[in-house]
Amino acid sequence: MRVLDLSRVLAGPYCSMMLADLGAEVIKVERPDGGDDTRGWGPPWVGDQAHYFLSINRNKKSVALNLKDESGRRVAQDLAKQSDVVLENFRPGTVERLGMSYEELKERNPGLVYCSISGFGQDGPYRDRPAYDAILQGMGGLMGITGPEGSEPIRVGVAVADIGAGMQAAFSITAALFERQRSDRGQYIDVSMMDVQVSWMTYMAHYYFASGKLPPRTASAHPSIVPYQAFPVADGWLNVTVGNDALWGRFAPLVGIDPEDARYRTNSDRIENREELVKRISGVMQKRTRDEWTKILREHGIPCGPIYDLADIFRDEQVHHREMVQQVNHSVEGDIDVLGVPVQFSRTPGGIREAPPLLGEHTAEVLDEMGYTGEQITALADRGVVTFPGADG
Repeated sequence: MRVLDLSRVLAGPYCSMMLADLGAEVIKVERPDGGDDTRGWGPPWVGDQAHYFLSINRNKKSVALNLKDESGRRVAQDLAKQSDVVLENFRPGTVERLGMSYEELKERNPGLVYCSISGFGQDGPYRDRPAYDAILQGMGGLMGITGPEGSEPIRVGVAVADIGAGMQAAFSITAALFERQRSDRGQYIDVSMMDVQVSWMTYMAHYYFASGKLPPRTASAHPSIVPYQAFPVADGWLNVTVGNDALWGRFAPLVGIDPEDARYRTNSDRIENREELVKRISGVMQKRTRDEWTKILREHGIPCGPIYDLADIFRDEQVHHREMVQQVNHSVEGDIDVLGVPVQFSRTPGGIREAPPLLGEHTAEVLDEMGYTGEQITALADRGVVTFPGADG
């Protein structure tokens, strides 16, 4: 399965990384003059390689190709003819100007699955607006429900608007490929980052639909379950999730509360008296350490978990058991750490086969496979249409 990846930065590259991890051949097309923007997004650096680029571009081949040059467009069009999927995340209208739209490419390749990711989708009044993660987290509702009551809006610490759109795109592409097995026809997929963020509102949206009221901002707490939040302990924070009344019956005595107290007996009671109850629980929990509370709560079957920083995550035995940290050999920097593949298949497992590529590392290889001669490749390189390591001598 070949994916021609015209995308850059995060949403598209995250999508193509998911497909590459599960076995697709991904050919990443980059500008010859610097490549994907994220190649320059450092520090920190791993040698000369930007940490950001390394995080989302493993298992891909890099072809450095100038799509603004007529010869470069022909190469890209030929690649699209030999691909199963084309992925792009330019501003709407850009691929039409480049001669790489779905309407043009499907004429040569009717089975092509073509996916566009954009901030607001390919139509509608916001179609041409520029979009960044913070803008979409805000307009999609996430920042409006995140953080404590009365605080400034809080952006989730990673770019979930981009990553969520990339995941939705990967899911949609696989669905379209599955449908193609029945119809022998490709199709166009329009992924809007804003649509994805709005879809994530799920039970918060239905809180509003059901009540006509805005759900409260409750920091780490849940609007519909109490107690269900992070509590301060003697040496940090611990998440405690008492998801039903049976769990409450076991948890309450551990923090010195009668489970039959009429103020807290049911979840509805606990929501009504949330502020007072949370204050009582917090006062008790601050008297013991995170490890002490974890041992006590787990002995009583109460779901709980520490609030990790990144150093904690990568010391965790479960994270290592599931191989969520791996090493791969980079062609210049040697062995580098990368995140593992987050899904495990019993028969056709994904894996990390190749490190993130150098700019244009596979240009000559891919063009050679397409039938270009050495002289033709050299001529394209001399004109700056393509580039690859060592191309200029």
